[in-house]
Amino acid sequence: MAEAGATPPAAPGGRAAVAAVGWPALGLAVAVGGWWMITSAFPLVHPAVLPPPSEVLAAFRAKPAELLGGLATTTLETVAGFLISVAAGVLIGLLLAASRAAERMFSPLLVAINAVPKIALGPLLVVSLGWGQRPILTMVVLLSFFPIVLSTATGLTTTPAELAELARSLDASRWQTFRKVRLPAALSHIFVGLKVAMPLAAIGAVIGEFQAGEGGLGYQIVQYSGIADSATAWAAIVLLGAMSVALYSALLLVERLALPWVRETTSER
Repeated sequence: MAEAGATPPAAPGGRAAVAAVGWPALGLAVAVGGWWMITSAFPLVHPAVLPPPSEVLAAFRAKPAELLGGLATTTLETVAGFLISVAAGVLIGLLLAASRAAERMFSPLLVAINAVPKIALGPLLVVSLGWGQRPILTMVVLLSFFPIVLSTATGLTTTPAELAELARSLDASRWQTFRKVRLPAALSHIFVGLKVAMPLAAIGAVIGEFQAGEGGLGYQIVQYSGIADSATAWAAIVLLGAMSVALYSALLLVERLALPWVRETTSER
């Protein structure tokens, strides 16, 4: 029997929540501390290249509305392009998984498109699509759709043999097998592709803004770097990193809600 007045042990869920917040906060503190060390305590980098954290914070305080407006623009472009990539990537992956002939015909083409340096396509996209959202969204899709295609096709063609045999033994139709067996088994693979594609979508949005942007964080980075205001440019870079982390974390939450069985059937570290 527990002694009177003893503190009950913390619930496992509470410890997990504390760890989920505490470890990233500790990592952020270490990163900021290292940044301060090499720029202020022991200046190893010229401020024009990497200003101290205090200057970046001051630059954000001086232009909060402008920087947050750029954040909203880049976030919208990233999310919109990512959703287009998800729709296109999953459909193409379904096609490749459903037809061996289609896989042999189009897989080399997809690999070739993915291998082309996307920044080289920027001027061509501006010439053909003009300035603004269209070339930026196209750049996002070009950069992020391939991992989704690959993960979808891989997941749908690697259904566990015992599940496929069970579907056959129950005389399930092809559609029933796909809906009840192949697609649920492939979802974990698909989410791997989505998690790879999400940071690439943010990179694509910034590259597009470099080339054809009229706003957004990428546009601000170019503009403020051009006038030697590196502190404001780094404030935009920090916001870009925070945006990427937030979107990736949201995707992890969607995965946890959509695939609750994955954590129960896999080992944890």
